[in-house]
Amino acid sequence: MRCGPPEVCDRDQLRAALAAAPAEQEWIRGVGYHESVAGELDRAALDGFVPERPVRIQHRSGKMWFLNGAALRRVGLDPGGDGRLFRQDEWLRKRLGDADLTAAALEVSEQLAAWGVTGFTDATPSNDAAAVRRIRELAPHQHVYAMGNETLATGHLKVMLDDAELPDIDELVGRIGEAHERGRPVAFHCVTKTELVFALGALMEAGTVAEDRIEHAAVSDEDGLQLLREAGVTVVTQPNFIAERGDRYVEDIEEREHRFLYRGSGFLDAGIPLAGGTDAPFGEPDPWALAKAAVLRETQSGVVVGEGEKLTPERALALFTTPHLDPGGAPRTIGPGAPADLCLLGLPWREARRRLDACDVVGTWLAGKRTFGTDAR
Repeated sequence: MRCGPPEVCDRDQLRAALAAAPAEQEWIRGVGYHESVAGELDRAALDGFVPERPVRIQHRSGKMWFLNGAALRRVGLDPGGDGRLFRQDEWLRKRLGDADLTAAALEVSEQLAAWGVTGFTDATPSNDAAAVRRIRELAPHQHVYAMGNETLATGHLKVMLDDAELPDIDELVGRIGEAHERGRPVAFHCVTKTELVFALGALMEAGTVAEDRIEHAAVSDEDGLQLLREAGVTVVTQPNFIAERGDRYVEDIEEREHRFLYRGSGFLDAGIPLAGGTDAPFGEPDPWALAKAAVLRETQSGVVVGEGEKLTPERALALFTTPHLDPGGAPRTIGPGAPADLCLLGLPWREARRRLDACDVVGTWLAGKRTFGTDAR
């Protein structure tokens, strides 16, 4: 159930959304919650909405789950506790048991193919070899590049940072160095200025490699740009959040900071390699919507956030057409010997560039095999 803006914006709407949850499922699982809806959730607040069915609601940041008393009882916790689980996804998943996600995941892979997507990066920090194998099984229409924990032999080491619980800097520098020694670059999740400075400080202390990257860099002032340039890392940005959450940003963040949010041309003008990621499932997964947001930078109410950060349609598309190990590098070209991973639009680019709409995709091929369109098998 969607439990946050724009679908759910106040306490009454949240109550109605939870009441409308399908009865055939025992659990109610909510996503996208923001405290502007009904304040800081906890077990008592959720019991006031739904006392009898187990409910778990995820904050839109992905950091926190809120459980009611029935849910706490089901996962073996004190039903009178506060119901807040911070960064406990793996623990919660184990307590809930393994659901069969095969059918749902295959539908997602088909939908991605319909949008022209031939590959994606899974950036889950806890990924191990077994998880990566399973993800690839569930995405037959895409190449999968996976980040994960120290047990992986390849792929980026993914490091999550939280302002309130930053790790010991020396230990972090050690983790980075060990990953580099094993031939693995590092990707940092940074959504605040503090996290960005901390991550870049650790990377520069350990020494960077070409593929090191910062995910989000959501708030990057001029000092942040300078540090990014000195570190020589790539930024993978999410301008779709301007379209999806921008009205909340405008209300919550000081106006002088607006131009630093999910920047576009500012990164490029500073010589920082730039790529894009939707941050699904926390952001909408349609890459065309992200490209359009990078061009318009409009909130749902029509407010432009960071006029000077707009990208051209060509540069917005290029956020998704560079190799996963060289994000922000030279976009792929089509020619003899190139991988036959491509999508076909049903109208010329001179028209499509004004729309940037997934509906214009009429065919998708992966390794030369059609995965979407009239001849897809």
